[in-house]
Amino acid sequence: MMDIKEILKERILIIDGAMGTMIQRHHLEEKDYRGKRFANWHKDVKGNNDLLSITQPALITAIHKEYLEAGADIIETNTFSSTVIAQADYDMQELAYELNVASAKCAREAADEYTNKNPAKPRFVAGAIGPLNKTLSLSPDVNNPGYRAVTFDEVVAAYEEQVKGLVDGGVDILLIETIFDTLNAKAAIFAIKNFFRINNIKELPIMISGTITDASGRTLSGQTLEAFYISLIHANPLSIGLNCALGASEMRPHIEELSAIAKCFTSAYPNAGLPNAFGEYDEQPHETAHIVEEWAKEGFVNIVGGCCGTTPDHIKHIAEEVKKYKPRTLPTVSN
Repeated sequence: MMDIKEILKERILIIDGAMGTMIQRHHLEEKDYRGKRFANWHKDVKGNNDLLSITQPALITAIHKEYLEAGADIIETNTFSSTVIAQADYDMQELAYELNVASAKCAREAADEYTNKNPAKPRFVAGAIGPLNKTLSLSPDVNNPGYRAVTFDEVVAAYEEQVKGLVDGGVDILLIETIFDTLNAKAAIFAIKNFFRINNIKELPIMISGTITDASGRTLSGQTLEAFYISLIHANPLSIGLNCALGASEMRPHIEELSAIAKCFTSAYPNAGLPNAFGEYDEQPHETAHIVEEWAKEGFVNIVGGCCGTTPDHIKHIAEEVKKYKPRTLPTVSN
């Protein structure tokens, strides 16, 4: 397959939109999540979207294909919560490795089908590594600021198992995304580097995507965007960018700032605007695409797509709007 770095120098690549939004459209019930295998599971599993890669693989693969049909070059595996730590909510810790393999295979099947249809436009699978539901930088106990619900070593072990599953399932890239705590992201980077070193395998490219949570321009754990970038560039990532929390309008100044300092490629996949009073996203595909087009026009981005609330229609509009623009050129960094 063509080297993604070379393609990124030639054109802006499109990453897919929200998996959760698409799953919600199917109005699945508890029994749909369980399938036959987990029919008698002792806990409710509705909402465990990653489990659908095992119980409803055809549905997950079909969603991937919708995004590929819309023009996505990169699709993300359905593994946002596929770690022993996150799966503990459902007592499904022992499924973590299997979930990653199954999800990677769903995405791989879809990507390969579309690459074979048009080898000049190769499709890539990014193994999605989520932020976890436990954080290393913040205490969950307001009365004990020094308390942590998890240790660095536990986070590393959880991520290393996830990485093994994603690699065994055939991903092309590892995407550490929706980062609100840089220490969790550092644990993920350590886990990735450790996995490839121990197994003596060539490293896959790493994409890093953080989350600016509000108008302060900081991550939840308090870092400015520049500090976030400086904290993680040592990983030598393929790209650093932002996703989630903000709509494209609110994300714009942060993408502009990042594009000015990043010595690697930049990525941005915003939500479909900000949620309404019901937690739903109202921004229409042409609206999101118009704002993202401005970023492309200004030369801010190398990879764009959508996060919460976005659909294949959003991705289709974004792909159409940005294809007329050259990708952001990497700055010349003096040693």
